[in-house]
Amino acid sequence: MEQQQAPRWWAVFAVMMGIFLLVTAEQLPIGLLSQVASSMGVTPGMAGLMVTVPGVVAAFSAPLLPVAVGRLDRRIMLTLLMGVMVLGSVLTSLASNLALLLASRVLVGLSIGGFWAVAGSIAPRLVPEAQVSKAMTVIFGGVAAASVLGVPLGTLLGEFSSWRVAFGALGGLSLLTAMALWYWLPPLPPREPVRLRILAQQFSNRGVRVAVLTTGFVVVGHFAAYTFISPVLQDISGIAQRHVGSLLLLYGAAGILGNIAAGMFAGRHPYRAVLAIPCVLLLVVAAFPWLGVTPTSGVALLMVWGAVFGSVSVSIQTWILRTAPNTEAATALMAFTFNLSIGFGAMVGGRIVDGTSLPVAMWAASGLFLLGTLLVLRTPSRVVGERHR
Repeated sequence: MEQQQAPRWWAVFAVMMGIFLLVTAEQLPIGLLSQVASSMGVTPGMAGLMVTVPGVVAAFSAPLLPVAVGRLDRRIMLTLLMGVMVLGSVLTSLASNLALLLASRVLVGLSIGGFWAVAGSIAPRLVPEAQVSKAMTVIFGGVAAASVLGVPLGTLLGEFSSWRVAFGALGGLSLLTAMALWYWLPPLPPREPVRLRILAQQFSNRGVRVAVLTTGFVVVGHFAAYTFISPVLQDISGIAQRHVGSLLLLYGAAGILGNIAAGMFAGRHPYRAVLAIPCVLLLVVAAFPWLGVTPTSGVALLMVWGAVFGSVSVSIQTWILRTAPNTEAATALMAFTFNLSIGFGAMVGGRIVDGTSLPVAMWAASGLFLLGTLLVLRTPSRVVGERHR
């Protein structure tokens, strides 16, 4: 185990900023979906491929990049990946047609998958053991902060100027973050290089298996519905499009609160923290077409939705740290599942929305939340209590 001289909180903050910008980049098209579709002359379902493409690419880069780079210092790896993010964001802002737009999103996906695979496992290397839960809360607070600041502010910037300006600004912030990562992170040689064989071995651990499968059910379900939250709020809840950006800001604020609460609770009760996620999402999303039919009820359900989904990353990563024999390999698998599920969920949701209706997409999502609930219920809580060092 590496000797800790002092907590490296600036390094933790830099990693959090990386997560913040990557999640913002991945999900920003959700807030700008109508504007991008109109600009490119495509349907909302086709514009939703801006979420699908980086999600699928990130899914495969998450396990494969750590394997490909071998013993490359993780400080260098994270900095280079933010550089790729800069290039992808700038090219997105300059794309003249849908094909070029989706090609630029491939670069964003490469950055997301590789960065997330490493970022989730380095908290114990930056702070003493007693502060790991707090560090993970900060790092994965970047996911919720992307919802409360990145996506809503990007949406508002796009509404006041254009979606191209929003992605250009994202590229500029990514450049600053790349420099911060290089300056603040210490050398981080891999403790054990990730190999394909080691990745496969993680599935022999029941705790890792359940974490990965639950992540898949929850994230596919979430993005099958949430990718189309703008039309959901407009068509089901009767909220004007001009208010969507502000409501996404509130959604993200609820996500930050959920992340903070989960960070405190999951450290002591990871099983109950993970179990609560699909249970509550099932109730909220299934009820939305019936109960969210007024602006007030729609906003209330949206806030609960945001708080619960904001707790996903830190809760499941805590589960992973408690059960995985190789945390970087298991985190890479979790990142693979998370990002593939984002892309798959957005694609499936788009097909359902274009072929049937928004309520049907939400009920389909609820079925996946039910599967996640049943899976965790069938897992003994003692599985999460097994700590591997």
